[in-house]
Amino acid sequence: MHRVVARDQLSPNVTRLVVEAPRLAQIRQPGQFVIVHLGRGAERIPLTIADADAEAGTITLVIQAVGKSTMDLCDLQVGDAITDIAGPLGRPTELIESGHAVCVGGGVGTAVVHPIALGLAARGVKVTSVIGGRSREWVIFEEELRRAGDVVVCTDDGSYGRHGFVTEALADLVEAGGIDAVYAVGPVPMMRAVAEVTRPSGIPTFVSLNAIMVDGTGMCGGCRVSIGGRTEYACVDGPEFDAHEVDFRELSDRLATYRTFEQAALERREACKIPALAASAPDQEATPAETPA
Repeated sequence: MHRVVARDQLSPNVTRLVVEAPRLAQIRQPGQFVIVHLGRGAERIPLTIADADAEAGTITLVIQAVGKSTMDLCDLQVGDAITDIAGPLGRPTELIESGHAVCVGGGVGTAVVHPIALGLAARGVKVTSVIGGRSREWVIFEEELRRAGDVVVCTDDGSYGRHGFVTEALADLVEAGGIDAVYAVGPVPMMRAVAEVTRPSGIPTFVSLNAIMVDGTGMCGGCRVSIGGRTEYACVDGPEFDAHEVDFRELSDRLATYRTFEQAALERREACKIPALAASAPDQEATPAETPA
């Protein structure tokens, strides 16, 4: 069991959980992730290790509540526990040794790019982070990223920082020159747009792919992606790949595979919150309506 020792709300639908995981905290590296299993009957989902404290024996998970499983995790409070956390999984990020790196984060992807930025800064690399959100309340990890270097904040509505998209700010940095690598994490359309911004200049660009995963060890094949015409597996060959070789169209299609089932599970979860239903059998096992898809 992995006890939740701290919890805070980063944005309207993004929650940060600090959980006990001593061995993971000791050996994880930037870019690696874990497979989280909340409890009996729950889905197994991949989450990047956003931070770790080896001395305290804790890791930080940042979760965007978009479906039943992520909402269940975001509902956890201090003192609650996660049954299983498997990892660290995936290949660590290939960090450049010197020069100037730009780390681009969109939405919850900002938390994923955070350990990469810190890892780069620890090597003496100059780091500029470009992060964004719909409005000020959706911007996360700004202060944490300032520990690594300069931060450019963008909001879609101009309520905070620069008005516009992260790709526009990145394009200005590319035009100014002197960038040796770009690391981008966020929604698929954002990562695809980042790849097109850096492609003409040939700047090495790496993206962390949020492919569907089940086991995290390469056996199920659910996380397969096309990279430069080759089939690779995000859980063992990634999750980070050369952005200029990723087939983003195929990735988008595969991410939509289970959308109908996800919506059905979410609707059943909401139905379970009806007070009359909850009060009818407080001591019984989960009803069919509570059983995950």
